[in-house]
Amino acid sequence: MYNEILKDRMEAGFLLSEKLKKYQDSNSVVLAVPRGGVPIGHEIAKRLHLPLDIVLSKKIGHPFNKEFAIGAVSLDSAIIDQHPDVPKEYIEKETIRLRELLQEKYKLYRGDRDPIELAGKNVIVVDDGIATGNTLLVTLAMLRKKKPAKIIVAVPVLPYDTVKTFEENTDEFVYLIASIHFRGVGGFYENFYQVEDDEVMRMLNVPNPIE
Repeated sequence: MYNEILKDRMEAGFLLSEKLKKYQDSNSVVLAVPRGGVPIGHEIAKRLHLPLDIVLSKKIGHPFNKEFAIGAVSLDSAIIDQHPDVPKEYIEKETIRLRELLQEKYKLYRGDRDPIELAGKNVIVVDDGIATGNTLLVTLAMLRKKKPAKIIVAVPVLPYDTVKTFEENTDEFVYLIASIHFRGVGGFYENFYQVEDDEVMRMLNVPNPIE
């Protein structure tokens, strides 16, 4: 068990890379969840000598409380929790709207480059923490369709009661802190700054269109 507070995302990436050393110089790829997961994924990829790419998904917020996730979508998958008070039409419209945003973000972050081929590779999915887990679960559902050899999820922090869910939905689950008293991902970092698009593009070596 590590200290209950991490210095920053770079330290989190370093500590996770130590737990993932068996994948160094292997047939593996690191997939970071933008934006907060990219600095961690960058650190892991650098230390393990692996290629870095991104994987995109977004939560569907409840119509009366956007911060409360009722599901999540990726470019080709969706997971929706049962909420009888939420109209079906709302979910359909939000799914379309969020997928359009994801397509725009993918082009911004990756430019015209094709995604890294995942079939037969070990895929290490990285984020800066797990709250509800809905967004990450839909990401895993999408990745399974691409037939990787293994799916490994590596995160610095999550609520203790979600550990079993991710152990059951991955081939390997690596984490640093599983907190019984979870207080939001940012509460476990001394420095939890907002990661901006230009930092993501720089780490992915995508030219900044604004420059």
